Amino acid sequence: MEATVTTANNEEKTWGGGDIQPLGASYGKMMMWFFIVSDALTFSGFLAAYGFSRFKFIETWPLADEVFTHFPFMHGVSAPMYYVALMTFILIFSSVTMVLAVDAGHQLKKTKVAIYMFLTIIGGIIFVGSQAWEWKNFIKGEYGAVETKGGSLLQFVDKEGKRVALEEFAVKLPEQRVALTRAEGKWFMEDAESTPTYSVAEIQAGFKAHPDLLIRTEHLTAKKKKTVLSRAESESRLNDAKYVVEGANLTRNEYGSKLFADFFFFITGFHGFHVFSGIIINIIIFFNVLLGTYEKRRSYEMVEKVGLYWHFVDLVWVFVFTVFYLV
Repeated sequence: MEATVTTANNEEKTWGGGDIQPLGASYGKMMMWFFIVSDALTFSGFLAAYGFSRFKFIETWPLADEVFTHFPFMHGVSAPMYYVALMTFILIFSSVTMVLAVDAGHQLKKTKVAIYMFLTIIGGIIFVGSQAWEWKNFIKGEYGAVETKGGSLLQFVDKEGKRVALEEFAVKLPEQRVALTRAEGKWFMEDAESTPTYSVAEIQAGFKAHPDLLIRTEHLTAKKKKTVLSRAESESRLNDAKYVVEGANLTRNEYGSKLFADFFFFITGFHGFHVFSGIIINIIIFFNVLLGTYEKRRSYEMVEKVGLYWHFVDLVWVFVFTVFYLV
């Protein structure tokens, strides 16, 4: 319930503005700050959990420079972190346009508010689309690997230490693959959809046929490089192979520790949901600006409030970007 202050001439709500404004802020701004603080604590908990897990499994943690190497329309070209840096710049630039929208609102310039709000929305859409594209590449994978019976991950490299994709050396063994039909049952068909492109036997046969190949383990050396085994050690370790891993999901991860994929999907997905929500809110505010709703009120405080949320989302991404991609 809202408390009221009653005088002989008027009745005023305590949280209704006027002379009673905690910290000089309106009720709406105060509630937005409360939400931002609580959400900041949530993200802090997620990132702290990620940090503890990473240092616990530091020897098998994937290297960001080897995971995020894709750039649109540049298939096969290694561009480590380039696209992530670009999408980060776009999101930060959208904060600049939001600041300009808020400033234009203070000056009651409707047209400028609409233009800068539109640019902010476009920046947010590009960022969310870029994040979805990053997810697609992360899930699909690029090189593939095998997992041993003990849960270790084995990747393939040439004598220079460059990664080699499974498709470059694996052989096809027809007797290893069985054609399935819908008549064999729904559960069988669902299992077939998750079947990797190659079987363990096909990988082993292809590896034996290419004596220039070596195996690289997920363990890091003192120089923060993956450990490359000798040919004899590689053949010995490959005999323990149990699964073929292509890409990353919540069960297996061709890049290294499974926890990395779990945290990546959860934290970047949670942040992406925040950005998507901000885009929807910005669109609503944008149409209200076009309709002249705030012009009639002679106040663009709603633009300022949604701006606080947008700046918070951008700031959180700076921390996510630092933790996942830079550190």
